Amino acid sequence: MMSSKRSHKLLLLHFAIFCLLLLQENCTEANVILCKESERKTLLEFKQSLQAVDSSGNDVLSSWKSKECCGWVGVSCNNLTGYVEKLDFRSKFKDVAGTISSSLLKLHHLRLLDLSYNDFNGSVIPEFFGSLKKLRYLDLSNANFGGSIPSNLGNLSMLETFRLGGNGEGLFYRHNIGNMFTVGKLEWLSHLSFLRGLDLSFVSLSSADDWSQVINKLPFLEELSLSHCDLSSISPSFSFTNFSTSLTSLDLSGNSLTSSSIYPWLFNVSSNLVSLDLSMNQLKGPIPEAFGNMITMQELYLSHNQLEGEIFKSFGNMCSLAFLDMESNHLSTFGIVQNTSLSCTRYSLRELSLAHNQLKGNSVLNEITKLPSLSVLDLGYNLLNGTIKESIGQLPNLKVLRLAGNAFDNVVISEAHFSNLTKLRSLDLSYSYLTLKISSGWSPPFQLGFMLLCSCKIGPSFPIWLRTQTALVFLDISASEISDSLPDWFWNLVDSLVYLNMSFNQINGTLPHELRYKRHLDLSSNNFTGPLPMSLYSLWSLNLSKNKFTGSVSAICNIMEKWSLYLLDLSYNVFSREVPVLNLADNSLSGPVPSSLGSLASLEMLSLRGNKFSGELPSSLHNCKMLKFLDLSNNELSGEIPKWIGQSLSSLLFLSLRRNQFKGKMPHQLCGLKYVQILDLSLNNISGSLPSCFNNFTSMAQKLSLDQRIEHVFRKFFVIPFDPKYVDEALLTWKGTKQRYAKILGLLLAIDLSCNKLTGEIPEELTNLQQLIALNLSRNSLIGKIPQKIGQLRQLEVLDLSRNKFSSNIPTSLSELTFLSTLDLSYNYLSGKIPTGRQLQLFDPSSYSHNQGLCGPPVSPDCSMVEPPQVEHTREGEEDSINEFMKWFYTGTGLGFAVGFWGFCCVVFFKRSWRHSYYRFLDNTKDWLYVSFILMKTRLMKRIKALPTSCRRSG
Repeated sequence: MMSSKRSHKLLLLHFAIFCLLLLQENCTEANVILCKESERKTLLEFKQSLQAVDSSGNDVLSSWKSKECCGWVGVSCNNLTGYVEKLDFRSKFKDVAGTISSSLLKLHHLRLLDLSYNDFNGSVIPEFFGSLKKLRYLDLSNANFGGSIPSNLGNLSMLETFRLGGNGEGLFYRHNIGNMFTVGKLEWLSHLSFLRGLDLSFVSLSSADDWSQVINKLPFLEELSLSHCDLSSISPSFSFTNFSTSLTSLDLSGNSLTSSSIYPWLFNVSSNLVSLDLSMNQLKGPIPEAFGNMITMQELYLSHNQLEGEIFKSFGNMCSLAFLDMESNHLSTFGIVQNTSLSCTRYSLRELSLAHNQLKGNSVLNEITKLPSLSVLDLGYNLLNGTIKESIGQLPNLKVLRLAGNAFDNVVISEAHFSNLTKLRSLDLSYSYLTLKISSGWSPPFQLGFMLLCSCKIGPSFPIWLRTQTALVFLDISASEISDSLPDWFWNLVDSLVYLNMSFNQINGTLPHELRYKRHLDLSSNNFTGPLPMSLYSLWSLNLSKNKFTGSVSAICNIMEKWSLYLLDLSYNVFSREVPVLNLADNSLSGPVPSSLGSLASLEMLSLRGNKFSGELPSSLHNCKMLKFLDLSNNELSGEIPKWIGQSLSSLLFLSLRRNQFKGKMPHQLCGLKYVQILDLSLNNISGSLPSCFNNFTSMAQKLSLDQRIEHVFRKFFVIPFDPKYVDEALLTWKGTKQRYAKILGLLLAIDLSCNKLTGEIPEELTNLQQLIALNLSRNSLIGKIPQKIGQLRQLEVLDLSRNKFSSNIPTSLSELTFLSTLDLSYNYLSGKIPTGRQLQLFDPSSYSHNQGLCGPPVSPDCSMVEPPQVEHTREGEEDSINEFMKWFYTGTGLGFAVGFWGFCCVVFFKRSWRHSYYRFLDNTKDWLYVSFILMKTRLMKRIKALPTSCRRSG
């Protein structure tokens, strides 16, 4: 009986399954719409407040039109019920922005919501997210949310994966990198008891004193990321006891954790850890042997700490360890496989990074050759030296080899060192100064994608074996002592390259008629000749400076119009046409500055220094709002300084209009350049008074963190190992001499307004620029007193106020400028005693010359024999009476001159003897004046040669 009932039930079950299959087939044939109409309307309502584009810039949400919403991009439905279960806006879109509508609450079956890697412009996380109670997966990381975290997210009791901050990836796409959220108590997090993955990266937990207790209440937690959370210590009570067996991945990187705060509990709760990241903390001293007890560990990241000594042999017992990153520490000894009989790590280790340590000698390389499974080896920027054994070429699985930045001076490597590296894809030997002694007929066993051999000795012949490397995308053979002609086959080989650098060699040759596909091309400092290619495609960066290119540059005009050119340097060539460029310094270009330059909206650096451009600046340049470096010095530009420079080019760090023909007043709009570090308007015809808003120059007024170099990093090169950089270079007059600055240009904070026609007094606001290093106002017509608060410029090293009309005493605060090394107050009307102090008496007396009223060291021993100049002080009534007297005085003088002149003329006209005597007197006077003039001219020329020449308009 029971058997019969069981058979009956099985029959019904099979029949039901058959009906379902038949129904699914019929539905498919009839093309039945799975999407629920109510949810379709909800999604359309949700769409209204969002903007989403794909990698081509097309609006993806415009495809949300069909009746079948389950097929829309980013939407996934249950195959049986048709309810929307997933909204994934991460992988399907390039960028999503806008406002998130509360209409999502109508999607009652939503289990996954991924809004990561988008841009919501710092908006707060919507409160209603806490009502999506069926969510299993919520990812809001790297989406540019801000503000506080709503505590009602604790209502999502079924949540298994929660990503809130950022895990470091993609953050360089954001303008503001740092802690994106503020957080107080985290008690609400303890309600998410089913969590398996939690990512709070870049969420500041410095004020959340309960974070360790809360996380300890999540018993099923497998992955925990607290990267860059402002953690400085961990409570001893934080033992991970509730999930010591479940936790497999722990990321505590980017905090301020010390060895004493992290080691005690880590080694007690790490029995099942597979991945551990403690990089970018403050771990010091030797590496604890207890790491060797983590036998399940597969990935260990300890980079960017202060660990020292040797890598303990106990690592050799970690038989599952595949990835070991200990970059940027103070390690000096390897030691991981010294005892090969006990080391099982030698068979498991696949990726090893020990770059930027203090490893010495060549023993490290000898040990590493005993790691047969190694696929990635990075020993860059250590102190390795000595010979390199050929056994390194016997690592059959090696894909990445990096020995850059070591001291292998003149060490020779040959093809034998690469004999068995058949899987090698990336080779970086740059700045290791190795000598590659390779026969021209060598056929490498590998196909490289990345080859960096900068500063290795490859020449003098061009390496013929490069012809076999058809998969290259990145090639750097700069400064490799090649002095040969470029072979014809080379340009066919490199069509697939995105980065090519052959600079600082002596390579001869011409460029092909057409260059394709390269993103970064640097051929500077060679002997290339001939015209530029007529077609240049897809270039982002082009440096052809210091060659011998000639003729037309019309191809450059085309590339500027069609592609996103970030860098262009054609300086020090033999071009003669007037063309719009980015860096054409020190050529012979003439004519007006092309207005088409204004179309380069992404331009950051423009240098036309040392040419013959004339006329006014084109107003179209105000479109270049990203300009940081503008050097138009040593040209023949004229007109008034445009107001739009201060209004539109507010990102400028460097502005030089030196040695041109600008005139008119200095526009107060220049004070809008709050980031400017160097302002040079010297050697022009600028008149009027100094603006009183100089204190708006934030970089000069406040102590900020300045980079040594003013450089441009092109983050768009995400397909290459590092970001190309271009360091700006400028010619500046520093302490009386003209010098070229590049690597430390960003450390200078200077204002040079010398050799103009400025009048009025120095505004008091100028003394607020407390970080200013150099100030030159010489050779103008400035009057009044030197500001008493000039001593506030405590970083000042150079001060030149010479050849003006300053009067009164030298401020005593000037003696407080302890860094002052160059001072010139000569040729003014200063008086009184030179203030005593540690600095002012050490300068040469010429620094104070031609100020008749000054006394005291170093001008004179004391002030007893010096009379101060007489200065008349009058009251307002006395001034009125003097003005009235002078009016009548000049009237009487004019009448007297008229009467005397016409009386004399009448006498000479009517009395002949007087007339002849007068003419003889004029002849004698003329002869005397001629002789006197010649003598005076000779003496004057001698004096002129002895005068200072700092403002002569030469060079």
